[in-house]
Amino acid sequence: MTSCPGRRWVEIGFTILEPADRTAHLPEDTKRVPYYVRVKGCAQGEPAVGETVTIQTLLGRSVEGKVLRIDPEYGHGFGRPIQELIDAGSEARALLRGLESEQ
Repeated sequence: MTSCPGRRWVEIGFTILEPADRTAHLPEDTKRVPYYVRVKGCAQGEPAVGETVTIQTLLGRSVEGKVLRIDPEYGHGFGRPIQELIDAGSEARALLRGLESEQ
C-alpha cells in the first residue's frame, strides 16, 4: 500500500505498557511513565481528534489508537549544528582535495 485515496492520513497513539508492567532495569524517571507509541497511517472516513480508530500503515499493518493529529506533517531534523563536525568535514574535504591533486 503506497497511498490512501478516500481516507485520511492521521497519527494515532496508544499505550503499550503501563508503568507497573515495565522492566525493573530502567532508570527511575523512565519507569514512572507508560511506554507510549505514535503511528501514522490511513483511517477510514473523517476521524476526529481524540476518537479511537483503526488505521492501516503504509506497510499494511492494522493498528488501533486514539487520533492525535489529522494530516500530520513529517517533522524530523538533525538537531543543532555541531561545530566539531563542521570542522571535521572541512578537514576531510581538504585532505581529499590534496589526494586528488597528487594523482
